[in-house]
Amino acid sequence: MTDLPIVEFAYPGPLRDALVAAVLSGEKTSTASLLAQYVDEELPRVGERGAVVDSAGVVVGVIETAAVDIVALKDVSLRHALDEGEGYIDVAQWRAGHERFWQSAEVREELGDPHFTVNDDTQVVLERFTLV
Repeated sequence: MTDLPIVEFAYPGPLRDALVAAVLSGEKTSTASLLAQYVDEELPRVGERGAVVDSAGVVVGVIETAAVDIVALKDVSLRHALDEGEGYIDVAQWRAGHERFWQSAEVREELGDPHFTVNDDTQVVLERFTLV
């Protein structure tokens, strides 16, 4: 058991398992979230550590936030897209994958908006981290 805040990538299931594996292998050193998802929780802070959990809720690693930026979706860089470690080869591919996720039934339910969509100006939280 840890007293660190819990870090969850995506929702439990195959996507989370793939993202956690990428974090643990060092392939994934950044992540993106919707600013709208932070209504009831604090934004990540540089130097803060979190306990990464797998789909079973088991702590499998600890990450430390190295940088946090809030940008419009249209301004996400190629470096960020590549550093997400999900095999994206360009920003367009990264964006398409994230739009599918952010406009999914699960995210729409979490946001309480069944018609939520993203656009060029949607604010996203870009977090860079290191595995400790």
